[in-house]
Amino acid sequence: MMALDMATQPGDPLASVSDGLAERLARRAQAARWGLEADVFAASLHRSAAHRFAGRTPSAAEVGQFLESLHLEDLALACACARGNEPAWDHFVREYRPILLRIAGRGQQTDNAREVADSIYGELYGLDERDGARRSLFDYFHGRSSLAGWLKAVVAQRLVDRARAARRFEPIPEDDGAGPAEPGSPDFELDPDRQRFLGLVRQALAGALAELGPRDQLRLSLYYAQGMTLAAIGRVLGESEATSSRKLERTRSGLRAAVEKRLRETDRLTDAQVDLCFEHARTDPAFDLARALPPPEGG
Repeated sequence: MMALDMATQPGDPLASVSDGLAERLARRAQAARWGLEADVFAASLHRSAAHRFAGRTPSAAEVGQFLESLHLEDLALACACARGNEPAWDHFVREYRPILLRIAGRGQQTDNAREVADSIYGELYGLDERDGARRSLFDYFHGRSSLAGWLKAVVAQRLVDRARAARRFEPIPEDDGAGPAEPGSPDFELDPDRQRFLGLVRQALAGALAELGPRDQLRLSLYYAQGMTLAAIGRVLGESEATSSRKLERTRSGLRAAVEKRLRETDRLTDAQVDLCFEHARTDPAFDLARALPPPEGG
């Protein structure tokens, strides 16, 4: 018997759901495939039902019909990934990485698409902690759509967020009607501060890279300089593909934070100038992370 009553209160959507139904749904979801305890999967069902019936108390028949309609196997996989289950992560990366890349690549350059897709892994795994608990983006997947369909919406939103963030720091046009210089335009390329900003980013990046451990440096080199896949990197470093993905994203996030900190605190740049530094670096053909990486030890 599952202790559903431990997580339910009067008026709770799952208060009238039988243990038998929850156990049957767990079997249909193949929750045991990922080592999910019955109570853990029941908690995922609880979140889905609470989200669906927020603000009212449904009948047992309504709740049962709703739970039966969920993409249960996808829900179980998301639940296991949110808990850091390695086999589940390996399966997710193998099956869904091509989907993420394909979705992110629509209308995007290849490098930008890969960056967007890979950055989502960090959110899915849950690099941030709140109240001592790791927060995973998977917690917001309720199983009403397929996991692939939900990921499509997540990627689309991240692309919109990036576009909005880029526009946020565009200067207001002058009265003569001339708009701000766009990346790739002659005015942008001739920005008098361009070379200074590029130099500051290179110095900050070199310092941040030098602070990394040897394995983190090697992982970056294999990915950016040698163009190896995450699976191949995992084999070289003796770790799973999912672990390589998480560690790579953690390193990238740490590098950006370290570069931003130096630009703000040491070089005394404003937020707008920091964003302009990154934009110049992104659009400069000569700016290459692979070249910035320190040589391997003994090389």
